[in-house]
Amino acid sequence: MSERLKARVLLLFGEQAEITTPYRDHTDPERVPIQRLIRETGIPREELAGAELVAVVGADGELERFERA
Repeated sequence: MSERLKARVLLLFGEQAEITTPYRDHTDPERVPIQRLIRETGIPREELAGAELVAVVGADGELERFERA
């Protein structure tokens, strides 16, 4: 069973995006490749910073995919 969480792109750093969720705040954000976010959400790179997303978390606790909020 998967869980859906609110997520936000805090900032872009090189080829990585820093993502906050209810479990990972700005002091310890999740790092995700920018190209993955573009592929999974369709949001252009220049619009990613500050974007509201939905993170789908799998049974193993890993982020399986991202969707537009």
